[in-house]
Amino acid sequence: MRILKVLFRQLFASPATNRFPVSYAPKSVKALLARASEDSRVINPPVAVPPGFRGKIAYDREKCIGCQLCVKVCPARAIEFIPEEKKVRIFVARCCFCSQCNDVCPVSCLSMSDEFMLASYDKYSDDLIVTH
Repeated sequence: MRILKVLFRQLFASPATNRFPVSYAPKSVKALLARASEDSRVINPPVAVPPGFRGKIAYDREKCIGCQLCVKVCPARAIEFIPEEKKVRIFVARCCFCSQCNDVCPVSCLSMSDEFMLASYDKYSDDLIVTH
């Protein structure tokens, strides 16, 4: 009986994902983007990010004391220690967004941001490596 309640609740719940930017498949993406730059009503607005969302890691380099606890606890080995600077480098393409590094940091220099648009052709692009 409980499973039926869950099923009906999910059946009538609103989607939690972003819809396609427009309600139709455009013939030309370039023309669509040109129209969208002139009129923002052309594109569907994105879904609001829920509280507690675990997006791209934010790193406050000035607060970091170089304790390396985040490096030790990271299951994806996405955090690398830079000994010369006593700071860390985070490879977002490797990150599994578990937030364990945030929990273990004694000075709270790591946090999860609301940024989720992380697609890139280059996993070593500047957008996917956090150093500041």
